[in-house]
Amino acid sequence: MKHSDQTPGRRRGLGMGLSALLGEDAGTILDADLQVAKPAPKGARLVPIEQLSPSRHQPRRGFDEDELELLADSMRRHGLLQPLLVRPAGRADGFEIVAGERRWRAAQRAGLAEIPVLVRELGEQETLEIALVENVQRKDLTPLEEADAYRRLADEFGHTQEDIASALGRSRSHVANTIRLLGLPEPVRRLLDQEKISAGHARALLGAADPAALAELVVRDGLNVRQTEELVRRQQTPKLARATARPATADADVKAFEERLSRRFGLPIAIRQKKDGGELVVRWRTLDQLDRFLGLVGGEEG
Repeated sequence: MKHSDQTPGRRRGLGMGLSALLGEDAGTILDADLQVAKPAPKGARLVPIEQLSPSRHQPRRGFDEDELELLADSMRRHGLLQPLLVRPAGRADGFEIVAGERRWRAAQRAGLAEIPVLVRELGEQETLEIALVENVQRKDLTPLEEADAYRRLADEFGHTQEDIASALGRSRSHVANTIRLLGLPEPVRRLLDQEKISAGHARALLGAADPAALAELVVRDGLNVRQTEELVRRQQTPKLARATARPATADADVKAFEERLSRRFGLPIAIRQKKDGGELVVRWRTLDQLDRFLGLVGGEEG
């Protein structure tokens, strides 16, 4: 197994290998699967299609059959014009696909005997990074595939959520909330994979006492994300009401302010009066709720 050379004790920044390793080829490798004639990148060569095999680092678990057939039809007419990025595999004449598995699958359907490739010596970390960036840029990953890729970058290669977010053009809260989807019960993850609920629904359900039961209600009643958040909030209300309870003699004006704030921000809010002023207590269960609250306080939602 080949590994990239790195200075001991120093972690290479996520994403830095894409341009550094590929140079001018980076745009070709990460380009969409458009069958547009372009000059072949320097170093591209033809190899028998049977010498290629998928990578275990491929974050995608499924490929759309209709899209593959459309791409294969284009290849039957024009051939494969954009090379795959590969690295030497274990066997002498074999190559592991780093970027371009979708094109490889379509080329098989099109009956191509040889396809163009760029061969690079890449380590495990670089292979995963390139595969992830390629798919994320094309929005090819399901929410759970994206979450698993982020988790692997964190667990296997020690990248922080800030590293991942910066390299992929995401917010840190997006990366954190996406990883948290892996903690959902299996029935909810299955509904998400089947696209019966969205990632927004799934994030809202993270704050529920029984996410699986509420997910079934969401699907049955066709609830949108906001309605799902309200459903979860209503489920939490009895506990939160007890946590923020005050004596019945509390000032009526203060109660009115609390109600206005709670409606405005969609979260249980309590006002605690003191001799020298008071405190505002906001109850939240999920990072999405906190993120939305902070956005509204700052005058900008999201």
